[in-house]
Amino acid sequence: MVMAYLALAAAGIALVCWGFPASHRLRKPFDILAALAVLAGVASFLLGTLLTVAPHFFQG
Repeated sequence: MVMAYLALAAAGIALVCWGFPASHRLRKPFDILAALAVLAGVASFLLGTLLTVAPHFFQG
């Protein structure tokens, strides 16, 4: 299961790496989607890192 959490963190890094330049490069309605992708990437990176370090964090 740790590999799935690491994949979640890697996907988060990929979204952030794509979204930062894209939010400045794309036209007006699409830059919001890139900014939301950065937000989702940060959230998935943090969640993947948390679950990698403490796998049973949400089980009480």
